[in-house]
Parts: sequence; structure tokens; C-alpha cells
Amino acid sequence: MLTPELLPRLQQLLADADLDGWLLYDFRGTNAIAAGLLGFGGLCSRRVFAFIPREGLPIGIQHAIEPGPWKHWPKAWPLRVYSGWRALEAEVAALVNGKRVAMEYSPGDAIPYLDRIPAGVLELVRASGATVVSSGELVSQVYATWTPAQLAGHQRAAEHIAGIARDVIHHAGALAAAGTPAAEHELQQRILDAFARVGLETDHGPDVAASENAANPHYVPSASRPRLVQRGDVLLVDLWAKEPGGIYADQTWMGSLGTPSDKVVHVWEAVRDARDAALSLLHDRIAAGELVRGGEADDAARDVITARGYGKDFWHRTGHSIDSRELHGSGPQIDNLESRDDRLLIPGVGFSIEPGVYLVGEFGVRSEVNCFVGEDALIITPNDIQRELFVV
Repeated sequence: MLTPELLPRLQQLLADADLDGWLLYDFRGTNAIAAGLLGFGGLCSRRVFAFIPREGLPIGIQHAIEPGPWKHWPKAWPLRVYSGWRALEAEVAALVNGKRVAMEYSPGDAIPYLDRIPAGVLELVRASGATVVSSGELVSQVYATWTPAQLAGHQRAAEHIAGIARDVIHHAGALAAAGTPAAEHELQQRILDAFARVGLETDHGPDVAASENAANPHYVPSASRPRLVQRGDVLLVDLWAKEPGGIYADQTWMGSLGTPSDKVVHVWEAVRDARDAALSLLHDRIAAGELVRGGEADDAARDVITARGYGKDFWHRTGHSIDSRELHGSGPQIDNLESRDDRLLIPGVGFSIEPGVYLVGEFGVRSEVNCFVGEDALIITPNDIQRELFVV
């Protein structure tokens, strides 16, 4: 959240980028980045702006009917009030006329995770005399980065999750071998119970998917359509959780109930090697102090899967941002397929690496770990990542 303590750092970033300020905008939750930085909670039913200048105090623009969202705005910072559109446009023009300002805007919608400003608002700001550029790098540096304490909490959660995933796969295998197989949703509940025992929380999920259901990357098990996990199945377990107030850990693990077919092994090895190709690229570039972008890691993973003959079956980005507020965050994505994310992977950002192959009607395979960019090293969680299929 934007605070007096954060302001000097942010203003230095603005100066380094040769920006006159950062113009935040929100209306009815259209810009989660602005809402997060301003500390807004709940619905913002009227248009709001906040201008963070390179020098001086930030200035907010609130609607007269709705002071509530501004409860975290420091009292020493100016807060201008409007009720009509003419007054609003005049206030915006007074703040930005002749200035070069950043907004949550991505030219051509290249980065949809960042592109939060409606076209009409961009027109309004430009008509007010401003030059608008993307706030992408500011978002990475201010909104998406983790603190050391958040990293430590994420690492603790990651180790718990890894143990829970291994347990549920072996439990599924033991029940199937005994002739009493569990349904996907029952294994899902076992994971949720384990989260509660170790003090972790999640907002939805986890996903437990057998064979053909694992070929749907966003499959959700349900008691209304129970699917038993039986001998011969491939089992995908995707689980995510965090300490209260902490950073999510998000992992996917793979098992085979009984000896896997050669095809399953071939797909697993393609996915695992794609994951490791992305990790190796990131590790080497970061350790050498070289610049690296998420799209480059996406390309590295995708090249492996394509070379193994499954390129058309890898439908999604290699990884998503994990920021301090959201599991699927607004920082740099590991993506050169769904979007053209050219933001740098700077120290302090976290993300997933999760290539997958999905053979519709047969099975799906994904392997997911998380990464954090340190000052001179890539930190991977959990400590022990999956190297071979669990055959149970």
C-alpha cells in the first residue's frame, strides 16, 4: 500500500524513469493495482484518481458521496473532492497537463494483466494534456515484489504443500490397490483438512484430476460428478495455499496408479525437461547478473515440448506472477504465448514455472514449482522438486 514510508522510494523510481508522476485510476474495481496501492477495500462505485508526483505530496481525487475508500489516505496528503464530471475533468487536467505520466496501460493490450485503464479514461487523460506511458515496470518494482519476511512465509508454506501433495498421491494409490478407491473430491477434501492442520489457507481448490480430467487445466472435482481414482489412472494434484496474510505457494505434482505406459512416461519427461530448461535459463542469467524476461523462459520451456512432438498440446503460458496480494498476480508473467510480456524479472518478484501437455480424452501432465528472484540467485520452492513420476 502507498504510505509516507514508501513514497521516497517510489519518487526515486519515477525520477529514474524520467516520469513526472504515476496516475492511478479505479472505478468499480476495474483496476486492482490502483485499489491495492491505495488500500481500498470493497466496491468503489465512483471514479477515483490519485496522482503520485516525482516531487511533492500525492494528491487524491474522491467523489463527494464516497469518502469511505480513502480511510487509509494519509491526512497530510491533499484530497480533492468532486461531484460533477466537469469538476472531475478540471481536477485531472490541473494535475497532469503537460506531464509524462504512467498508468496501468499496455499498448495493444500486449500484457492484459497490466492493461486496467479503459480506453475512454486514456482519452480523457490525453485530452487533459498528458503523455501516457505504461506503468509496467513500476508495478513490478512497487506492487509485485516480496519482502524477506514474505519470502520466508512462502518457503514454509511451500514445504508443507509439497508434503501434503506427496501424501495424497500415495494415499490414492494405497486405496486403489486395496480395492477401495477414493473419488477426486474426497482427495481434495483430504488436502483441505491437511491445510487446516498446518495453519494454511486457500481461497478455492485444490484441483485433483484423474486421467482424462487432468487434460483440462482448469478442472475442478465435484461431489455431484464423482470420479474414482483407480489403478491405471494418471493423477494430477494442483494445490495452492498460504500462511494467513502471506504469499501463496502453488505446486502441481504427478502420480501414476500402477506402472505408467510408455506414452505417459514420454509426456512426463517432456514436461519435466521443459520445466528444467526454463529453470536453468533463469538460474544462469540471474547468477551472471544478466537481464532476463519472463517470455524468454516461456520460450525455453516451449521449445523442449515442441521438440518432443507436443507443442500443439501446450496451451497456456509457462508461468504466472505471484505477488503479495494475489496468487495470479500483476507482476511479470512467464509468457510469450498468451501475451507479450517483456517486463524484466527483477529482484523481489515471484512467479510459477508450470509447463503442461494436455491430450484431450486421454490424460494431462503438468509440473509446477515456484521461483523468487534474489539479488544474485534464483530461489526455487519447494526445496525438493519432483524428478520422476510417483508410481503408487
